[in-house]
Amino acid sequence: MFGRKKRKAADGDELEEGILEEAASGGDGAGADEEEEPDEAGDEEPEAELDEWQRLDASRDWREEGPFDLAEVDLDADDVERMDFDALVLTPFDGMQLQLQVNQRTQQLQALLVVSGQSVMELSLFAAPADRDMRADVRNEMIANAQRAGGRATLSEGPFGTEVRRVVPITTQQGQHGYHVSRTWFAQGPRWLLRGVLMGEAGLAEGVEGSTELLYELFANTVVRRGDKPKVPGELIPMTIPPEVAARQGSVAEAG
Repeated sequence: MFGRKKRKAADGDELEEGILEEAASGGDGAGADEEEEPDEAGDEEPEAELDEWQRLDASRDWREEGPFDLAEVDLDADDVERMDFDALVLTPFDGMQLQLQVNQRTQQLQALLVVSGQSVMELSLFAAPADRDMRADVRNEMIANAQRAGGRATLSEGPFGTEVRRVVPITTQQGQHGYHVSRTWFAQGPRWLLRGVLMGEAGLAEGVEGSTELLYELFANTVVRRGDKPKVPGELIPMTIPPEVAARQGSVAEAG
């Protein structure tokens, strides 16, 4: 769709889903005001043996067709209309609806809810160190969180490597009981981790056809503009509401 620059090697690190979810809900996160310290020479732990899902993630370049880092593409190479949220640049599709999750305390735009029919994808961006893959630790914490909530989580091969599928019991404000079903995609780039949580029909679906197709295309075509500011691994990278979006939204959905 857009011009591709010469690909740089993808980077990664370790991180816990608990930190991600705390950051996305406005929490400070562990060590949120400390910069990542480089490992001391000679203090490195022996590299642990990779499990089957880590081997899957390492088996190929899952970002070959996106999502992209800004340094990997030339957005001026075409005349496609995009939505620029500063940290994330999206290519909208026909019929797409958008809701904004703004932290009520900080007034920061922390996530985008992309609606396609009966399917929803929550997009959020987090900082990642440059030298290690964080996805396995995030997945492990997601599984533990689901189990603590009385639910379950499984891993499977998805379009961007290992995806997490969760079924967690919930109780509504009206006292009704049900289940929250979702599948989560991760894409790790140079010092960033993009997370897409699919819900509704797409959360129940398999593969990327049907109800998932438009959300897959949007996730794959997302361009990340992380910036150079040092950030703690797992720190939420806030976005900026474009003026034209703010005008259309009128008011934004707030997340506590």
